[in-house]
Amino acid sequence: MKSSNLHTLSQKSWQKRMHDALVIALGSPVLVGVYKEGELVEEIRSDGMSSDVLAEIFDSLLEKYTFSHFIYAKGPGSFMGIKVTYLFLKTLSITKKIPLLATDAFFFNKNSPIKAYGKLYFVKNRTTIELEPIASPEIIAFELPKNIDLEKFDSDNLPYYGIDAVG
Repeated sequence: MKSSNLHTLSQKSWQKRMHDALVIALGSPVLVGVYKEGELVEEIRSDGMSSDVLAEIFDSLLEKYTFSHFIYAKGPGSFMGIKVTYLFLKTLSITKKIPLLATDAFFFNKNSPIKAYGKLYFVKNRTTIELEPIASPEIIAFELPKNIDLEKFDSDNLPYYGIDAVG
């Protein structure tokens, strides 16, 4: 019987396989989660601005893991956070040939209102996102889910701003 030359994976190389990265950068803190087979295995919180912290965070994560998907909260929320996150992840997606998926921000805050401006808040009514005046909204902070199902995210990953720029 001929023996085959089987290579066993070291723990470090096994760690580099089959992970997904999820980014919520719609305000402070910026949240980044690393998932293996849908389960959260690492969580990073940074009080910095997404333009300052995403490159640092991913520099470290890309040395540690190999990703099969990048996922982000595409809005509504901070215009700058949405833009920076989209451009950063879209660039990584193209250069690394890794799919970029997205969903709206309500997925990460139990569907609670999201501040727009003044007393206006974004609210989600089934499938539509609308602006509504709310005097005293119950705001729930964004959270990384403990588990994710990739089917709940969409390849339609363009940012959702919700309101037009003032001009």
